[in-house]
Amino acid sequence: MKAAIHKKYGSPNNLKITDVKKPVPKEDELLIRVMATTVNRTDCAMLRAKPVIIRLMLGLFKPKNPILGTDFAGIIEQIGTEVTRFRIGDKLFGFNDVGLSSHAEYIVIQQDKFMATIPNKFSFEQATASIEGAHYAQNFINKVNFKPNAKVLVNGATGAIGSALLQLLVAMKIDVTATANTENINLIKTLGVTQVIDYTKIEFTQLNEKFDFVFDAVGKSTFGKCRRILTKKGIYISSEMGPWGQNLVFAIFTPLFKGRKVVFPYPNKHQFSIDLVKRLIEEDKFNPLIDRIYALNNIASAFTYAETGEKVGNLVVKMKNE
Repeated sequence: MKAAIHKKYGSPNNLKITDVKKPVPKEDELLIRVMATTVNRTDCAMLRAKPVIIRLMLGLFKPKNPILGTDFAGIIEQIGTEVTRFRIGDKLFGFNDVGLSSHAEYIVIQQDKFMATIPNKFSFEQATASIEGAHYAQNFINKVNFKPNAKVLVNGATGAIGSALLQLLVAMKIDVTATANTENINLIKTLGVTQVIDYTKIEFTQLNEKFDFVFDAVGKSTFGKCRRILTKKGIYISSEMGPWGQNLVFAIFTPLFKGRKVVFPYPNKHQFSIDLVKRLIEEDKFNPLIDRIYALNNIASAFTYAETGEKVGNLVVKMKNE
């Protein structure tokens, strides 16, 4: 089978499309023919091994696992003798942020891992684009309690996390304000948001409006900059650790006081996120944004584009194994 391999950390140029041995499922595993996957921020971090601390998980000097990929959409081709959850031919989508090696034509995965059947109305490309951003978005939401009439600002609404976050909040009937650049304002409005701030013309941290929550889905702002637009007990959550890991520190100490605070969105409950997204898809309340679709042999270009920080929604890799 074909797979994207990286034998050392660094730039996308280190990725090579190579023939590797097709995996064989164990008794409790599924063999899945991957039809589509994505290239996301997690993949980029693993390729670069940044922050350096993640080398403790990935391998200190070189990758333990040379195949990246955290999500997939595909078809079960073979099952182990103990598998009861799914059947051969089922179309599944799944996600695990510690890695699934899904930048390959086939993967094996235990039947109890984080996945679900794909709603009939969705293509493989749509399905795989629905998971990663939505999972991290859901872990913004499940860390807080929304009171009636709560006001939320989402910074970075055009990214995979931000666009998913908007749709989850709209489904909850939360009052949302989003930031986007000029060319994507109308696109973001199609997700159900009525107020969009053009960040090329207005610095959102200088607004005269107050918000109960500021969700920084791209991690490009800070708690310090956002304090002035938070209500007295407002909450700031970022998708990044912030300069010098400050969001982790603030998440420990700011809750000790009565005023504004930082919450860190530690991502858990993977299966809950997948099941939630599946339900919203079936209710026509969720539709992922897809910026570009790449072939596997051009996956390095997807990484290069992802690292620009300019993508709108998701970057999908479509396999040529049909």
